[in-house]
Amino acid sequence: MQDLCSDINNIVMTYHVSERIRKRGIISKDIINAITNGEIIESYPDDYPYPSALVIGCSMDNKIIHVVAGVGNGMLWIITSYFPSEEKWENDFKIRKAVK
Repeated sequence: MQDLCSDINNIVMTYHVSERIRKRGIISKDIINAITNGEIIESYPDDYPYPSALVIGCSMDNKIIHVVAGVGNGMLWIITSYFPSEEKWENDFKIRKAVK
């Protein structure tokens, strides 16, 4: 996944994803930084059409960010990105809180 970030031409983001992240105050550089320097905290090997993963990393201004991306056909497909909330994640933002 990190290897594909080295070339911006390998990254695919739909208009819908672009609009969602823009509304959340996330820019493409935030996503690239998170994937390049972050770590995979959940893997989804059975996702369709490509296996994907949840990555935790930092935005350009050092905020914790989550990125869900898939890898397939030589491309990195950005599925979504968001700033995780303390309501849904433990303090380290790596473990989901149990649903009550």
